Amino acid sequence: MENGNNENLSRLFNPANREFVLTECFTIASSRMKQQDTDEMKRCWDLTVSLFSGSFPLYNACNTEYHDYNHTCDVFGTTIRLIDGALSQSPCIDSELQLDLCIAAMLHDSGYIQEKSDNSGTGAKYTKTHVSRSIVFTEQNGEVFGLNEKRQKRIAHLIAATDIGIHFDELPFTDEQERFAGKMLASADLLGQMADRTYLEKLLFLYYEFKEAGFADYKTEFDMLKKTLVFYELTRDRLFHTLGNTTNLALIHFTSRYGVEKNLYLESIERQMDYLKTIIADNTANFRKKLKRIDLEAVSQSKNQVSA
Repeated sequence: MENGNNENLSRLFNPANREFVLTECFTIASSRMKQQDTDEMKRCWDLTVSLFSGSFPLYNACNTEYHDYNHTCDVFGTTIRLIDGALSQSPCIDSELQLDLCIAAMLHDSGYIQEKSDNSGTGAKYTKTHVSRSIVFTEQNGEVFGLNEKRQKRIAHLIAATDIGIHFDELPFTDEQERFAGKMLASADLLGQMADRTYLEKLLFLYYEFKEAGFADYKTEFDMLKKTLVFYELTRDRLFHTLGNTTNLALIHFTSRYGVEKNLYLESIERQMDYLKTIIADNTANFRKKLKRIDLEAVSQSKNQVSA
């Protein structure tokens, strides 16, 4: 049975199975939430989909290729699984905080999306300020999402936790429950994106986002790949120390819900990093030929947008 579960769960990290993963995550959330909260979460998710697709009032469709709808799906789904792992041990976060944590996952990168009046470049130009912009979006549209002032403030704290440029210990959480939730979202943001089986290909999308944002440390696409190994070591320290190893909640989730005693997120990330090392070490062929899980013509389109 475990082998069968492993085979099914490996689909988690394949973008081609996005709708399957979302359906399963809503099922998991429904098993933990009251019907009223589940309905509210689904309503907020529908609003999030409209935001990324361009049908949300006053906003253009998302046009960043790394921090996009798929990334938001990954982080949202990972957040639900971490919540499930946490609640498998004890009721460590209350029902309203669970819901707000899920909404924070939905909106944590809304700051990349441009207003209708902004038609210059892409949302990537806001990379350095996207967290604060996401918080502003939440505040400006809180009523649409059904959030009172208290919940808007809490979601703002949770979104701020995803900013790797801020010392986590300095964030002004209201209490330890909220701090714990912040650690979960910050962990989900890292786990969700790096476990994606197309993560290495998407690093080229990220390079062009960084280029438009003016990050001078990344000179070429290949430079982005090399620096990702350094980023991974920093990520491990953040996950296991700064964020209190809340990533272990994924292990608890997979064990308790599926009988699979593995942290499939970390396993997927480790495989990505091992393959990345072989790409960097091999100078016999162009590295792009070893990245086959996405049509990289899309990267060229990004480059043209940046150069225009």
